[in-house]
This record gives sequence, C-alpha cells and structure tokens, in this order.
Amino acid sequence: MAKKAKETSQREIKVVNIVVSASLGHDIPLEKMAATLSNTEYNPEQFPGLVIRIKEPKTSALIFSSGKIVCTGARSMDKVHESIRKIIKSLEKINVKIKIEPQVNIQNIVAAGSVGMDLNLNILAMKLENTEYEPEQFPGLVYKLPEQKATFLLFSNGKIVCTGTKSEEEVNRALDKLIENLKKVKQK
Repeated sequence: MAKKAKETSQREIKVVNIVVSASLGHDIPLEKMAATLSNTEYNPEQFPGLVIRIKEPKTSALIFSSGKIVCTGARSMDKVHESIRKIIKSLEKINVKIKIEPQVNIQNIVAAGSVGMDLNLNILAMKLENTEYEPEQFPGLVYKLPEQKATFLLFSNGKIVCTGTKSEEEVNRALDKLIENLKKVKQK
C-alpha cells in the first residue's frame, strides 16, 4: 500500500495556460483602443487583431474588430473571467459598452508536471505508437493520445507537458492513460 501512495504522490500535473475564445457581441474600434490604452499593440498591416496585455492576472488577449477575442495565459477559469472583465472595463474607457456576458469557449489547456519516473525516450519511441522523437532537433519525445485528444511532450527526467485537452478532468484522464501506457512498456 505504501508503494502505491508514493507513486501517486510523485505523479503531478497542473494547468499552466488556458486558451479561450469569446465574443463580446459588439464591434470594437481597434484604432481608438490602441490610441487610448497603453497596454495594447496594434499593427493592422501585419495582423488584423489588437494585442492587449493584462498585468493581473498575467494574461494577453487578441481582440478583433468583430468583437471576437482570444485570451491566453490564465491558469484557471476564474482568472480567465477576471481577464475578460478587465478587457470589458478597458473598453468602457473608450465608450464601448458590452451588454452581454461573453460565452467563453476553452480552445486548449496546457498543463505541466511529472510522471515521477525517469523515461528512456529511445525505447519509448520504438515501443509506443504515435510518437515523434528527434533528439538532434529537440530533447523531448512527442506522444499523441488521439483517443484522449491529448499530446504529451515527454522528457527523460520524467517531466511532461500536456496540450490539446479542454478541461482539467481531461488532463487528468490523459495523464492516467499516459502512465498506464508507460507502465506497459518495459524501458530497460
């Protein structure tokens, strides 16, 4: 029993970035926003969206003239909503009143952690399906779990990054499946 507890305490993963999209339901005057607010970047010749950076919570958002936004950098849904409220407050400074509660859609969750064991990436690359490993190019192995809609970066020290999921529950299910698959493969 003690061994099992040790194993699960070593496995860890936490959300480090949530990417969401939403619509503010209102056209946004991006040039006016860029001219008025100091925490923005807007270069329409290079990209049609305006970038707004929020200090607390530390997030960034792309805002398009249609009112569509993509927000990134938050580590929880509470922080996502706080960031969107701050964007709406910024818009009020230029007399744009958002009358709706924006519907937020999670596009991607990035989580990082550890599987609590060293990994032999050469053996994993040969024995697992859906892997890419080119150590001359990058030290991590890319491992796709299509049924979990998750992609992992695996490193030899057991550190991992998970992307492609849309909820914390999905992250944990994908991690469970990853560990199950790793245990099936003899790495010695």
